[in-house]
Amino acid sequence: MYRQGKGKTPRRHGPKKATNTDKDPVGVCCRIRPLGAEDEECCVEMISSSTIQLHAPDGLKANRNGEFKETQYSFKKVFGIKTTQMELFEEVAKPLIEDLIHCKNGLLFTYGVTGSGKTFTMTGSPGEGGLLPRSLDMVFNSIGPFQAKRYVFKPDEKNGMEVQNQVDALLERQKRDSQPTPVLKTPSSRHRPDPEFADMISSEEACKSENVDEDCCYSVFVSYIEIYNNYIYDLLEDAPYDPIRPKWLGGGTPVRNNEFIPPQSKILREDQNHNMYVAGCTEVEVKSTEEAFEVFWKGQKKRRIANTELNRESSRSHSVFTIKLAQAPLDADGDHILQDKSQVNVSQLCLVDLAGSERTSRTRAEGSRLREAGNINQSLMTLRTCMEVLRENQMYGTNKMVPYRDSKITHLFKNYFDGEGKVRMIVCVNPKADDYEETILVMRFAEMTQEVEVARPVDRPICFLAAGRRHRNQAFRDELSRRLDDRGGPTYSDDPVLLNQLIESLPVLPPCELVDPADDQTLPRLIEVLETRLRIRQMMTEQFNKTANTLKSMLQQFDGQLSAKDTFLHDQQSKLGEKDKVIVSQRTEIERLEKKSKTLEYKIDILQKTTDVYEQDKRSLQQELETREQRLLRELSEKKRMEQRMQGMVTDARHKWEKECERRVNAKQLEMQNKLWVKDEKLKQLKAIVTESSSNSGGGCAAERPERPSRERDRNVPQKRSASPSPIPTALPVHPMHRRSHSAGGEKWVDHKPACNLDLDTVMQPIIPNAIKVSTPNEKALSKCNMYVLRHQELASDGEIETKLIKGNVFKTRAGGQAVQFTDIETLRQECAAGPSRKRRSGSGEGPVQPEDVENRPPVAGTSSSYSHQKRRKP
Repeated sequence: MYRQGKGKTPRRHGPKKATNTDKDPVGVCCRIRPLGAEDEECCVEMISSSTIQLHAPDGLKANRNGEFKETQYSFKKVFGIKTTQMELFEEVAKPLIEDLIHCKNGLLFTYGVTGSGKTFTMTGSPGEGGLLPRSLDMVFNSIGPFQAKRYVFKPDEKNGMEVQNQVDALLERQKRDSQPTPVLKTPSSRHRPDPEFADMISSEEACKSENVDEDCCYSVFVSYIEIYNNYIYDLLEDAPYDPIRPKWLGGGTPVRNNEFIPPQSKILREDQNHNMYVAGCTEVEVKSTEEAFEVFWKGQKKRRIANTELNRESSRSHSVFTIKLAQAPLDADGDHILQDKSQVNVSQLCLVDLAGSERTSRTRAEGSRLREAGNINQSLMTLRTCMEVLRENQMYGTNKMVPYRDSKITHLFKNYFDGEGKVRMIVCVNPKADDYEETILVMRFAEMTQEVEVARPVDRPICFLAAGRRHRNQAFRDELSRRLDDRGGPTYSDDPVLLNQLIESLPVLPPCELVDPADDQTLPRLIEVLETRLRIRQMMTEQFNKTANTLKSMLQQFDGQLSAKDTFLHDQQSKLGEKDKVIVSQRTEIERLEKKSKTLEYKIDILQKTTDVYEQDKRSLQQELETREQRLLRELSEKKRMEQRMQGMVTDARHKWEKECERRVNAKQLEMQNKLWVKDEKLKQLKAIVTESSSNSGGGCAAERPERPSRERDRNVPQKRSASPSPIPTALPVHPMHRRSHSAGGEKWVDHKPACNLDLDTVMQPIIPNAIKVSTPNEKALSKCNMYVLRHQELASDGEIETKLIKGNVFKTRAGGQAVQFTDIETLRQECAAGPSRKRRSGSGEGPVQPEDVENRPPVAGTSSSYSHQKRRKP
């Protein structure tokens, strides 16, 4: 058996570098998503079908002058908040599907801030299918009748296709079906559409390409990868399960730590046509939209998502879903695929869902989330840099090297920007005010990308055979079937074997050579043989007629039986019709329940993902709570130790100050006792002087001075001292005079005397000339004066009224008011002292007593009244 060789994707013919007329700019469209809340502030306005305008939100000033700056950006097409998924597909993705069927590559990617609707635009939701499911549906609606059998096209390991004949494909199918545990099982096709997929795309929205080459056979292959932390992972890869060290968590989410085996990263390689591809990537052959979407959903469950402050299910990786279409022409008969590997062509469409650009200050990312955000922003920055270098090279004619290799996402798609197909970008915008600054950066990059031009791919005919081969072959088969049906089945009148058997059953003709016209022997023998043949034919005809009549009677009998059976069948069919109606109703109910079940399964998957995210958040929060509790316990223990230490220090300080206060009180008591002793001595001297004066005036002559007791006698007599003054005698009180204040001068004073002060009936009063007397100070009085005095009265320790004169300077403040700065305090105190008078002894023979040392004399009881003045100055 001859096996065909591998069919490679042929190198495209034509000029390697296209001129400026053979280039098209990158098509950039903008889509605005609705606001999350009606009362939320909006910063994006759609001006026209190709222009949007950005308004700075409240509280944000766009320039140094404080004015709000409005900016406008123009695109190929702007889709508002009311744009449906079908309208977006018709405008953006449908031309790329047309090019895919006509052997041209295409690249479509969504770009924007986190939460701007990129995944919804690409994937969609039940009832609103996105660009990806609609693209798959259009491909299979267009090439459905012209698909090759499974495994006729087989991917090789070098980004090419192997072309197999029908026998090899059949053996391959039998081999795959007989495998007990296939590594990757191709989904089986369904006769009924998947209810989940049927919800995404309605029959009214189904699209189909009318320009499909019917003389070719097609086969569709899909692959699904993600670029996570600048590593490439195959989402359709089914690695063998390790029961000791499981590889995946529940929900198909891979975890990278010491407990789980990380999946193997893929590498990028370049094929013989200098096209980049992912080596070892799984490519699944699909035969219907449902199969393709089932493969996509299988990979989608493994894609990395996480919870951030901006998005509950934020994509943490770039996903690339590739639709690869292999096609080869039919042979000249229009029956089998042309076994010529140079005529096999492979085109592909890459649908890319880029991860959203985000600021870590807003997402509050930490740990692995912070590393993911950094890699996402780095890859997007590399994409911007590549676009800027391409634009600069095209505009200024420079030849700078484009840094494709700095990121896996740019390295994978560098062929598209070098002229391998059309490039389209959808910029998704969230109009809320919080994303204003990030949206400005996205708009600038999108507007700059529109200026990059990509070389237009060159059309190439597939083969040079006549068109309409498949149609003619099908018409011939239909005509042959019709003729056989008209004849009631296959005819054998032209069969030479049956004709020879019939001729051999007849008598053999004698030699018929006539040598003489008068030969009377050959002709009679020939006539006899012919007559014998005629009789045999008549007998066969009679036997045939007899057999035909018998057969006819049997057929009539059979017709009668058949009519009876038809009647019976009619009755049974009527009953079967009723049963069919019941079955149809039950089938409708089953389909409804299946549809509902699929919808619930879809919701369960979403809830499972959300639950996993919440569980992960819960574990992290519990861990953080435990850490904070431990820290709080440590702080409490340290606080208790600090309180005990401070309590000990306070106790020691209190004991220390108690001792110090006790020492100071004792010293003050001793000092006051000394002062009281000095005052008592002075009173005694004063009393003695007064007594001597009165006795001299009463006797008319100076009497002899009484004998003063000696020091020894005073020492023998115990004297009782008191800390407080002696009580006032019954005689008339002596009113001490208030001394006039020394502060009276030429200044202008405000004399503040509160209404609660008492007027002391003393001779000397503090009098301030040229003063304004007030009971309550006010700003008017203060503005006219430059000095201020306050009279304050309180009870002293001896029970007498003590008057304090608090003085200060008045000055003006910067605010225009008045302020007072106190500088001096004068204390006016009234003291009254009284005690028993000491009289001289009359008639004593002792001489005058010599004055004694006052400081060394013991205190003597007596009465006294004095006015003391103490002055204290404050700085």
